[in-house]
Amino acid sequence: MFREEHQIFREAFRRFLDREVTPHMERWEAEGIVPRQVWRTMGEAGFLCPWLPEEYGGSGADFLYSVIIAEELAKAGAVSLMAPLHSDIVAPYLYALGTEEQKMRWLPRCASGEMILAVAMTEPNTGSDLAAIRTRAERDGDFWVINGQKTFISNGILADLVIVACRTGAPDSGAKGLSLICVERDAPGFARGRNLKKMGLHAQDTAELIFDECRVPAENLLGRLHGGFYHLMDHLQQERLMAAVMAQAMAEAMLEMTIHYARGRTAFGRPIAAFQHNAFKIVDMATEVKLGRAFLDRLIGDHLEGKDLVTDVSMAKAWIAEMANRVAYQCVQLHGGYGYMEEYPISRFYRDVRVIPIFAGTTEVMKLIVAKRLGLL
Repeated sequence: MFREEHQIFREAFRRFLDREVTPHMERWEAEGIVPRQVWRTMGEAGFLCPWLPEEYGGSGADFLYSVIIAEELAKAGAVSLMAPLHSDIVAPYLYALGTEEQKMRWLPRCASGEMILAVAMTEPNTGSDLAAIRTRAERDGDFWVINGQKTFISNGILADLVIVACRTGAPDSGAKGLSLICVERDAPGFARGRNLKKMGLHAQDTAELIFDECRVPAENLLGRLHGGFYHLMDHLQQERLMAAVMAQAMAEAMLEMTIHYARGRTAFGRPIAAFQHNAFKIVDMATEVKLGRAFLDRLIGDHLEGKDLVTDVSMAKAWIAEMANRVAYQCVQLHGGYGYMEEYPISRFYRDVRVIPIFAGTTEVMKLIVAKRLGLL
């Protein structure tokens, strides 16, 4: 699946991470945010939105380049740098749904790192049930006026453009009354709340967003009026696939660092890896990691071919995310007291991987989707 040019790209991105990201993660975690300049540096190096056609500032690369970026960020313990969210979850909405004027106005700046993206769906009382969204947008001449609140928004502090899921239909219109509206940083009535403190992803800015009589131009409607729910559904396959990519790469990295540690750490005169109980734990983890990789690689190949993979991707997102968390638990245990120390990478991985069964649709929601598609519900 990966060709020589992909491997060259992977090595180049690893060098970029070694130089520009990994040495600074501890400081960024303490500050609670990744500096904006890092995004500009990534854009200048061609590591943002590489799949975009050249006329919009990209390289016209295939999806595998995005996979490589997500994998290497995860393996480096740098998932707090939410470039895959920007490049492969939010930017595709602009490319697929935007007018030519919208695409020319926004996408080149997304590729360069001048403009950072976010998507705002979750509300204080609405998570996975998108049909229950309350944030409302009403037409007022040449403007949309938005009122409401969003929460748990990744890239929320840094974002220069937020795609906001709003209710534009009647209050009881459910899924049929939602639209997507692009809100730019300086829109009047748009404010950010606090940078939320989280269990993990400490360097990633997650924020509350407040819309109080927020006025945005009417031409900032993205896609069809009242078509927002269906637009979101159309793009969730890639979002959930990227979540599985991150979880799988983190599981592989955690397993590798734990095998290395268990071979070198001794107890009672021999490496802890040589105790049968520990060896069997590692074997079980290695088996699950291999199974996850086989399933994921098949899905990536099928996604490249444009196949409808909602059922299988929902399975993968649920199983691989939970598998990565099982691996994280056992790896910390095998590290003993050192696994509980912040200076050991396994501690950060343990914190960061916990969110993957939650975001982009919880494990429980993934199982509901699969159950419905199997005709069980």
